[in-house]
Amino acid sequence: MTDETNAYDAADTGHVWDDNLRELTNPPPRWWTIAFHASWIFVVIYGILYPMWPTFSGYTKGVIGWTSIGEYKESVAQLEEIRGPFEAKIAQLEPAAILADRELANYTDASVKVLFGDRCAPCHGAGGQGNPGYPVLADDVWLYGGTADKIVESIVNGRQGMMPPHASRFSDQQLDDLATHVAGLADGKEHEAGKVLYTGAGACFACHGMDGKGNQALGAPNLTDRVWRFDGSLEGIRHTIAYGVNAPGVPETRNAVMPAFADQLDETEIKKLAVYVHRLGGGQ
Repeated sequence: MTDETNAYDAADTGHVWDDNLRELTNPPPRWWTIAFHASWIFVVIYGILYPMWPTFSGYTKGVIGWTSIGEYKESVAQLEEIRGPFEAKIAQLEPAAILADRELANYTDASVKVLFGDRCAPCHGAGGQGNPGYPVLADDVWLYGGTADKIVESIVNGRQGMMPPHASRFSDQQLDDLATHVAGLADGKEHEAGKVLYTGAGACFACHGMDGKGNQALGAPNLTDRVWRFDGSLEGIRHTIAYGVNAPGVPETRNAVMPAFADQLDETEIKKLAVYVHRLGGGQ
């Protein structure tokens, strides 16, 4: 009611409460009436144009023939049209050649991130930063080699390192001496008793080299770079020496197995992952 309208002169429904509370029959505001009619008109028009109304056999299809799955397929087709030339090139080139083509390498990085997240990130981290017990892919340290071909080899065949346990061969003191020697290699420090074991009965040099710099052909890590696959503390190094890596029948052994993906990924996917991993760590 406006100030100029007498409420007692307005039409009402005849319902009165508490002697003076009356239910009036004033029409709603014009803007509300317009909005109400516009809304149902919109719904009707929408239902004519798009799939909407249920029927006994399904639903109305709409006169323009639009469907969400159709729009999705159209978007996928547009994406494939853009990606097609790049994918064709990747299928024909070796990983090293892909890396040499900056545009193609950048495309590979962008297109393989989901695949890396599904297949590699659970162990190696979303950015290749590694996880406890799993190698870092974002540095320039490679157990088996960081060339594109070596990375492909790792992805295709998997990797399973092996180091024999020494707990049954050495006394506690000898294990301590050997661990101390290995821990000091990064600083150029030698522990005399540990060095004797390293170059003698322990035969550590056979895999890791006399200088401790490792052997990529065997997957034997460099012991002088301060990069540790497992716990790099003195106690952690001692544990690895004592119980080995992937040692059969040794419950305390370090587990280091990468599965083979030859049967899980196609050739193009393997190439893309190799290029992506190579670029993460700078490759070799």
